[in-house]
Amino acid sequence: MAVHEHSHRSPAPHQPSAAGPAARAGTRPGRTHALALLRLVTGFVFLWAFLDKTFGLGYATPSGRGWIDGGSPTKGFLGSVAAGPMRSTFHSWAGAAWVDVLFMLGMLGIGLALVAGVALRLTAVAGTVMMVLMWAAEWPPARTLADGTPSMSTNPFADYHVVYALVLVVLAACSAGDTLGLGRLWSGLPFVRRGPWLR
Repeated sequence: MAVHEHSHRSPAPHQPSAAGPAARAGTRPGRTHALALLRLVTGFVFLWAFLDKTFGLGYATPSGRGWIDGGSPTKGFLGSVAAGPMRSTFHSWAGAAWVDVLFMLGMLGIGLALVAGVALRLTAVAGTVMMVLMWAAEWPPARTLADGTPSMSTNPFADYHVVYALVLVVLAACSAGDTLGLGRLWSGLPFVRRGPWLR
């Protein structure tokens, strides 16, 4: 009798395993939010550098020596390049108005794009070019620069410029602007749909 009753029971509903689709889908929001947080923090790094160099907030740029006070955001860094194959080029660029404008627009544009979550592909390209040039300005690594200040670069390959460039590439490849950002809205704009490199 017990066997007969058991044979007529409705089968138990299927329970997904811990590794099933539901479990995998449940971890996705965590990953996307982690990438969004990385995007926002990285964007703030660029925006803070722009603000500090523009207004001389007293951190990397002393008070009264900001861009709006007539200071140059590139003269000190590029003028202190002590070695490397592009030393003379960087010295000739140091303090040039066009270099200052391009550098500051780059910092502002990259920071705003990251915070908003838009144009991440273009941002990754522009940011990587900027980081490669800054990496080259500190290569080969030295303990001190020409003016005697300590060098931030002590690793000839994986210094912080390389890390930032890789972060930008990863954020663009993972569409990190779609979460906590305007990425989806931006991608739906007609001119962006016509030019996928703008996404």
